[in-house]
Amino acid sequence: MTGSAPIPLYDYRKYWAECLGPALYLPMSRAEMDQLGWDSCDIIIVTGDAYVDHPSFGMAVIGRVLEGQGFRVGIISQPDWTSADPFKALGRPNLYFGIAAGNMDSMINHYTADRKRRNDDAYTAGDVAGKRPDRAVTVYSQRVREAYRDVPIVIGGIEASLRRIAHYDYWSETVKRSVLLDSKADLLLFGNAERAIVDLTHRLAAGESIDDIRDLRGTAFVTRGPEPGFLEVDSTSVDPVGVVDSHPNPYDGMEPEVCDSAAAEATVVDVQPVRLMASTQPEQTVIRLPAFEQVKDDPVLYAHASRVLHKETNPHNAAALIQAHGDRDVWINPPPIPLSTDELDWVFELPYQRLPHPDYGDAKIPAFEMIQHSVNIMRGCFGGCTFCSITEHEGRIIQNRSEDSIIREIEKIRDTSPAFTGVISDLGGPTANMWRLACKSSEIEAKCRKLSCVFPGICKNLNTDQTPLVHLYRRARSLPGIKKVLIASGLRYDLAVETPEYVKELVTHHVGGYLKIAPEHTESGPLSKMMKPGIGSYDRFKAMFEHYTREAGKKQYLIPYFIAAHPGTTDDDMMNLALWLKRHNFRADQVQTFYPSPMATATAMYHSGKNPLKRVTRNSEAVPAIRKLKQRRLHKAFLRYHDPDNWPMLRETLKKMGRRDLIGNGKMHLVPPRDPPKRHRVVKAGGKPFATQHTGLPGKGLKRKS
Repeated sequence: MTGSAPIPLYDYRKYWAECLGPALYLPMSRAEMDQLGWDSCDIIIVTGDAYVDHPSFGMAVIGRVLEGQGFRVGIISQPDWTSADPFKALGRPNLYFGIAAGNMDSMINHYTADRKRRNDDAYTAGDVAGKRPDRAVTVYSQRVREAYRDVPIVIGGIEASLRRIAHYDYWSETVKRSVLLDSKADLLLFGNAERAIVDLTHRLAAGESIDDIRDLRGTAFVTRGPEPGFLEVDSTSVDPVGVVDSHPNPYDGMEPEVCDSAAAEATVVDVQPVRLMASTQPEQTVIRLPAFEQVKDDPVLYAHASRVLHKETNPHNAAALIQAHGDRDVWINPPPIPLSTDELDWVFELPYQRLPHPDYGDAKIPAFEMIQHSVNIMRGCFGGCTFCSITEHEGRIIQNRSEDSIIREIEKIRDTSPAFTGVISDLGGPTANMWRLACKSSEIEAKCRKLSCVFPGICKNLNTDQTPLVHLYRRARSLPGIKKVLIASGLRYDLAVETPEYVKELVTHHVGGYLKIAPEHTESGPLSKMMKPGIGSYDRFKAMFEHYTREAGKKQYLIPYFIAAHPGTTDDDMMNLALWLKRHNFRADQVQTFYPSPMATATAMYHSGKNPLKRVTRNSEAVPAIRKLKQRRLHKAFLRYHDPDNWPMLRETLKKMGRRDLIGNGKMHLVPPRDPPKRHRVVKAGGKPFATQHTGLPGKGLKRKS
């Protein structure tokens, strides 16, 4: 990995096909290629989503970025994976196939947190389920290999990104090997991959073999042993875990070869361990993680490997990682250097149509309907919430668009969208209010290995001034033809309160009646495992929200989200959260059960029962994991204490907990002693009951589907 500054995306010499100009839509058929005058595609992207030419859809971003470099890019969207024929629809690409599951991991797209099959898919025309396979990256790659055995395969997107090393798989309850091995791909690109994909494509077009391209940041590949010039350091010497079995020999059981006595008696050079914080030459160091065969059978080593991986995610100081899988190694290069503001502007201002491909006709694509009039202003998140994959995928360093670029996109929506009514539905990103927030010192940022800039408290080196965002909001809503600019992205309320002017601006002008925020819990045990602030931060924000709401003469309400069954949560924690909800006269409408997604720190807790936020040893802190379906449902039932369907379970549990005092009809009780008469239940056609749910508005309720 070179230490020199990367070439800006817009400074590459364009490929010859630039002369053909941009396509109205990237072609999905040979007929469209013929209309464009193309005899072939240079790159073909295979995706599990419907093709929407919008910068919120990964296939459109990568396709337009490569088109902007002068390459011809085709799209195969949601192909029938039962044979190889649909993968031949656009012919053989000149350079490679790029394969992604889509904007969502295919398993999370298909299954609920209770592993029940979903019956819809927001990224498919008509909201139809079943248009992509389970483990789509692997299945698509295998079919492409059947279609064109010798064409390089590059995998990427969220599904590949979070499976780049051995990872716990919630759906099979096993540790699976890197997706590189199962997909047999030539290269994996993780994170937002514009920088890597542009460099890779130009090098392939110049005649380099994909097997020789090993120095690209943000990539992973299969190899045999360390790359030349690297010092290999064992991760268990960097971050000791205690007694560890020796590395498995993939040749055990094979007939030994004859060798001379001198070679047999040669000693191994003693490598002194380095400290994670003290590696002065990370670009010449590779850290060897415990092998797949070790982590799949040893939860402590799994938690250790997760901890080391997350410590090596700062692009300015991360070392390469290597992990054995049998007689082969998966090599993971350091993350890519974040895009500059000018580069991000260039990416977002490519010629997107901001509409689904015409082939879908009038069919609705729910994910598009939700974001078509939203504007992404940044990337990344330095919150580090352990249950979330944003940081693992996009990084902790915020990448910002310029104010002028954001305003131009709003004007484009106003002037070109046939469905626009004057309302920008969201002005945000992974978070609503991290735009332009960063470490005050580039030197400190380059050395930092903290997993969060806001836990356990806000770092003293973090710039928290959100007045630039206030200026952006004011400029956006003052544009002619713009009636309202809403903020719907996740708000970091612990940051918001650092700039009262921001909270006032937000509450006065940019809340559409309800503002959703995510305290996630009230108790310190689970919050410490989530890396979320204490409930006091929520109380402080709530007081400011209500003050500025009254000042504006409006009726607006906070809608807090909570998580059930997160690692580190006890039954007592959930009971206390339920009591907090009742004291505050809130009946949760939005309830999430913890979902162990690949590579997340909380997933390592769930699988291992250890806390990788601290050094993992055989005797280190144990973390209770809520694994049994009955207990997961109980935790969810505490959040929905008001639902009569949950009362029998809660009564039984409270008795076992010695809390019969919470059963009764008074205000201090959590659940009543008896179920309501059945005649009071409202039943709709088809037999599914409605449950009366409180909306968070004092004294009011709505009838909504349970």
